[in-house]
Amino acid sequence: MEMAYYPGCTLKTNAKSFEDSAIKAFRHIGIELKELEKWYCCGTVYSIAQDNLMYRLASIRNLIRAKEEGFDKLVTLCSICYNTLKQANLMARNDAESMSKINAFMDEEPDYGGEVEVIHPLQILKERMWEIRSMVKKPLNKKYAAYYGCLLLRPAEVSIDEHENPRIMEELIEALGGEAVNFPLKNECCGSYNVVANREAVIEANYRIITNARKNGADVIVTSCPLCYFNLKDMQRVVKKFYPDFVELPVQYFTELMVEAFEVKQ
Repeated sequence: MEMAYYPGCTLKTNAKSFEDSAIKAFRHIGIELKELEKWYCCGTVYSIAQDNLMYRLASIRNLIRAKEEGFDKLVTLCSICYNTLKQANLMARNDAESMSKINAFMDEEPDYGGEVEVIHPLQILKERMWEIRSMVKKPLNKKYAAYYGCLLLRPAEVSIDEHENPRIMEELIEALGGEAVNFPLKNECCGSYNVVANREAVIEANYRIITNARKNGADVIVTSCPLCYFNLKDMQRVVKKFYPDFVELPVQYFTELMVEAFEVKQ
């Protein structure tokens, strides 16, 4: 089965391992992620200003590209891309006045009205857990803390699962032979873009989140967001300078766990 795939910018640079492992893992379960022939940056975050329509043009253009290629579903891995595209698509479906202005402005583009469904890969996997279990060759046999962060769950209308207590990643971990630990901070913010202007906030969040995961028995933190990955993994060496008692913890993408458990050839 072929599905339209929107990579976004980071999956082609700092998060290339996320894309590579996803393509391999999904191909292994019979899904070919077909990258859009032409795509643009999604805009990075969805503007909360209701009248900031210009900021939503890029997302709408990406959805138009998927529609032009004949797809009614668009898959994206990055949590930020997912949230931005999903909210733009909801606007297209529910706000006729705004979409009338956008369609009029983009007069060289075909009109768009929300015909494409934006989905996250974890939503696909939720429907195939029985199949995933049967494909495991090397059970993970570790304890994992599923970390969702903000943008897979907020606002509630775009959440991939119950937004206060999601379980999709835990179900995947268990299907792959791992143990999902109780992790109260799984939907806490990692500090997001504060890593640029307010690193202290990210250092504090990193210390709190990783220490909590370790106290709850986790050997690894699992995520789906390249920015969360950076803030939780790459910032650990900085956190150690501020908190001498801090003990580091590995961070992986959920797709890397799939490749490992399936023993997919690199």
